[in-house]
Amino acid sequence: MEEIHAQYAASLRSYIRGQVHVILKEPAHYLKHPFVDPGSIYDGNLWDWDSFWAVYALLNLAETQEEHELYLRHAKGNIHNFMDHQLEDGYIPMMIAKGDSPEPYLIEKHKQGEILNMHKPFLCQQIALIGGVCGDFEWMRGYADALEAYFACYDRHYYHASTGLYVWADDVMIGMDNDPATFGRPRFSTANTFLNAFMVSELLAMEVIAGKLGDKNRAAYYHAKAEALGEAIRTECWDPRDRFFYSVDVDIRTRPYDWFHKGLGVFWKSAPIKIRAWSGFIPLWSGAADADQAAFLARVHAVDRNTFSDPFGIRSLARDEKMYDISATNNPSNWLGPIWIVVNYVVFRGLMNYGYREEAGTIHRQTLELLGSDLEKTGTLHEYYDPDTGRPVMNGGFLNWNLLVLNMVDEWSGKEPLSRHITEDSGVIQRNIPVSPKGVSL
Repeated sequence: MEEIHAQYAASLRSYIRGQVHVILKEPAHYLKHPFVDPGSIYDGNLWDWDSFWAVYALLNLAETQEEHELYLRHAKGNIHNFMDHQLEDGYIPMMIAKGDSPEPYLIEKHKQGEILNMHKPFLCQQIALIGGVCGDFEWMRGYADALEAYFACYDRHYYHASTGLYVWADDVMIGMDNDPATFGRPRFSTANTFLNAFMVSELLAMEVIAGKLGDKNRAAYYHAKAEALGEAIRTECWDPRDRFFYSVDVDIRTRPYDWFHKGLGVFWKSAPIKIRAWSGFIPLWSGAADADQAAFLARVHAVDRNTFSDPFGIRSLARDEKMYDISATNNPSNWLGPIWIVVNYVVFRGLMNYGYREEAGTIHRQTLELLGSDLEKTGTLHEYYDPDTGRPVMNGGFLNWNLLVLNMVDEWSGKEPLSRHITEDSGVIQRNIPVSPKGVSL
């Protein structure tokens, strides 16, 4: 199998290097700077977390100085385009698409007073990544105040003070589109593990940025915010019975009527939404999980064939969930079980962060086999895959985070992960020697 894996790695690297030019776009429509799109049907669209992962993979892929400079040009262009569309209150849209209206749809709605979801917590992560790779943060110094406004907007509209967690405003463009913990639920009611765990990394990235710009006080401020959010995740989202991180319902209040219930409060801050989605592993990426929590995620959940573990990686939703469905859907894309390469990579990297190399290696090999086989049979790669058969579901020509397979290959061989630029090994990261989960026989 090692020979086959090596062949797949070589063929994927050759294919990807020959195709990346299609996602590197020049200025167009609302986008005045070069940018990176996901490819396939998403041609010409700039997305928040999609562009982060594409840049994360491209900067790992670069072999020559010319490639390095080309990818950095488009990566910086992503940031410039998003900052061009920031409003006075700090709001930044999560997506900018080509269109015929005077300005992007999400900007129009926010100006009309509708509080929709804003740029997911990957803006500072992308800036810290770019700055770390090129060794220069001066190119973004002029955005320092704008980044403060961006976090202030998050705190003003999406922060739930009682729990110390952040909430989605609605279920539109939440990254994992139809996540049952948020999709179809009341506005501002879900403190999603996706949002909060990635926000820890975003705050740590802002700590790095502030430090590089010479502002030690603001760096310390964002470090403290990241620590507080990590503690809130461990307190509110970790379920001690299931040993898993769940998104939580924060719409916890009595609904008084007549004289009954008046003055009676609720005795807990949140209630777990007990739907096991891949987002429960993201605290391994951001370092928010403690050693015991990481052990359960790695040694129990990541290897359980009845829930997440699959011959092709990690299912986006546990197999035994009522909502599990691998139908082909677009808008929303289907995150109810299919295999997404970004899921495989985030879990792989999280396991590696905590020293679970054996479990990470399984995902690495499975991802190589999945994409290598797809390329071999179809001549291209697809957006997501059937977890039972490995067959591609839809959108041939999709690149974006599929490129992360090469990050896995390189990191497995000993190359340092680019995630180090985001946190610079902050003390918040809970990297510890693996331990056996208490009460579980390994």
